Amino acid sequence: MADNKVMISTTTFGGCDKKPFDILRDAGLSVTLNPFGRTLKEIEIKGLIKDVDFLIAGTEALSRDVLESAKKLKVISRCGGGTDNVDLKAAKELGIKVFNTPDAPVIAVAELSIGLILSLLRKVSRMNAAIQNGKWEKLMGNLLYKKRVGIKGFGRIGKKVAELLMPFSCEIAYADPFVEDGQLGLRRLSLEELLGWADIVSVHVSTNETLIGKNEFKFMKKGAWLINVSRGGVVDEAILYDYLKNGALSGAALDVFTEEPYTGPLKELDNIILTPHIGSYAKEARTKMEIETVENLLKGLGDCDIQELRN
Repeated sequence: MADNKVMISTTTFGGCDKKPFDILRDAGLSVTLNPFGRTLKEIEIKGLIKDVDFLIAGTEALSRDVLESAKKLKVISRCGGGTDNVDLKAAKELGIKVFNTPDAPVIAVAELSIGLILSLLRKVSRMNAAIQNGKWEKLMGNLLYKKRVGIKGFGRIGKKVAELLMPFSCEIAYADPFVEDGQLGLRRLSLEELLGWADIVSVHVSTNETLIGKNEFKFMKKGAWLINVSRGGVVDEAILYDYLKNGALSGAALDVFTEEPYTGPLKELDNIILTPHIGSYAKEARTKMEIETVENLLKGLGDCDIQELRN
């Protein structure tokens, strides 16, 4: 396998634990890393994977055009839960196997969601910034206790967020057309009903489609809070800016953006928390996810004893 090449296009890889690299090395694979340290553009990923056999993929768009340009590509192993950035139909037609790691990042993303909610409601980041700038200012916050929390997208992460919220005695409901009513004993609402009912809306979907745009924002309860740790583009950032600016919403927290790195006007506001797409960035979760990603790649390769390589 010495001639087999692996491209790792994620923005970071192996930073917490070198074991994923050790497994690749022991399998005799040649590894190339993302040289830009950010999400790759189409022309960049095309150039980087044109001669590789295997891809450990990040969130870059792997369109039909990109996949057709990679003449030797046999396996895509997504380091993450979603595959919405991969043209799965094209991959199947081209004989490219696609894997992902849907379970590994669940707890990390769910815990980040709870952390963002608490920080947002208690205005922790605002007061920290004030003290760092020499200003001692006590801001009145809000309790999470007994708040109505609406979860858009009730897959693995959405359900884990609901479980973590239960000790706060929150009233929880969800909107997800693909999940039946009554999951975890909770109510399923339409998105419009959920937005009008919830004090806090937390988004956990696996699509880049705009789900909360101009029309949807009109349904949101005045003074509500919005969290998005799922996909950039799901929340219309321009409309969100207006609603935060004029006080229609109390606050928001975003970990994902339409364009990353984010450089837009939301940075001007003090009632928003912005983080640089760090949902899975907990050491334990990231290491588990990267090892599973490598295992999936070797599974696709088909002639390695994964357990033997791990021992």
